[in-house]
Amino acid sequence: MKSNYEVGTALTQILREQNERGRSRLSVETLAVMDGATKTLADSGISESCLGPGEVAPAFTLPDVVGEPLSLGGLIAKGPVVLSFYRGGWCPYCSTQFRALQSALSDIRDVGAELVAISPQTPDNTLSTAEKLELTFPVLSDLGNNVAKSFGLVFTLPEDLRSVYEGFGLDIPAANGDDTFQLPIPATFVIDRDGIVAWRFADPDYTKRADPIEVLEVLSKL
Repeated sequence: MKSNYEVGTALTQILREQNERGRSRLSVETLAVMDGATKTLADSGISESCLGPGEVAPAFTLPDVVGEPLSLGGLIAKGPVVLSFYRGGWCPYCSTQFRALQSALSDIRDVGAELVAISPQTPDNTLSTAEKLELTFPVLSDLGNNVAKSFGLVFTLPEDLRSVYEGFGLDIPAANGDDTFQLPIPATFVIDRDGIVAWRFADPDYTKRADPIEVLEVLSKL
């Protein structure tokens, strides 16, 4: 598929290098907590049990950054939809993914599809994320993770990882407006015009994300 999104800027490679740099700055003890949490989440089977190809995507309506409601039904009436669930603007890997998605946005729209991002952040924090990264696609606020739960993506941060995040200066309760410490695993879904999941990427390792190149290949075949 011919694309304006450069192969040389492939998200997978960028994230790998970002992770290597980040890990080099952390202590052995901190890495043990983070890696242990990722392994526990992987062992839970969440990435296999969440909504998958061939299943009907749950209907939802969520507010965008200015409070306007946006529904999945309204979106798929116009064409396929790429749904990207992310942890929050505080996550550097989410920011890197969004920059790549923004770069690929014209290609996504050229094939008649729309890109939408969803996180449990409050509307104000969602707006801040969209403004900071200069995003021109809809970014929605899923307070309480209700939509993410319907897709089977939600987990609770273990207490030792909460302490690590607090040490990084991250305030998850403030970002989400609650003290549940629940987050979605990063996941990307391609939903076809019939509301069926055509493709899914879901990985409990938050440093790994769906590459826009893969998403564009899927969209080209719909």
